[in-house]
Amino acid sequence: MVSWSEVEKAEPEFAAKVRSLFDARKHKTIATLRADGSPQISGIEAEFADGELTFGSMPGARKGADLHRDPRFALHGPTSDPPDDDPARWPGEAKIAGRAYFAKMLDGAEGPPGELFRADIDQVVFIGLNAAGSALLVETWQPQRGFRRVERA
Repeated sequence: MVSWSEVEKAEPEFAAKVRSLFDARKHKTIATLRADGSPQISGIEAEFADGELTFGSMPGARKGADLHRDPRFALHGPTSDPPDDDPARWPGEAKIAGRAYFAKMLDGAEGPPGELFRADIDQVVFIGLNAAGSALLVETWQPQRGFRRVERA
């Protein structure tokens, strides 16, 4: 099991950049797998707390049922378009993939009732532009491969 704190420990600057993109806005997008194997995309809120990446599912929601059956997920942070006048100012976008495991029931005392899931992280990705704004920059981290950076013109 790879927690968010392990990403932060392995690549602190990269993890801070990815987290800042996720924290920039409240709503993210999660992809799960339906029973027939087709993808399901849903809006979701996610939180980094106590070294963990967590997210919830409302009672009876499809995404929660999907995750109980097949824990694989892909989480995409909020996005924005690169500025037309200066693409290099684009903050980029971030993605996290892995497996989500049920952590606990939420009783509604501290927010809406539902289920809380904890992420076991397989991959973290940042996509942006290089400093000159002339090439796509792709940075990835995986537990078995570590950090990689590629520029594509």
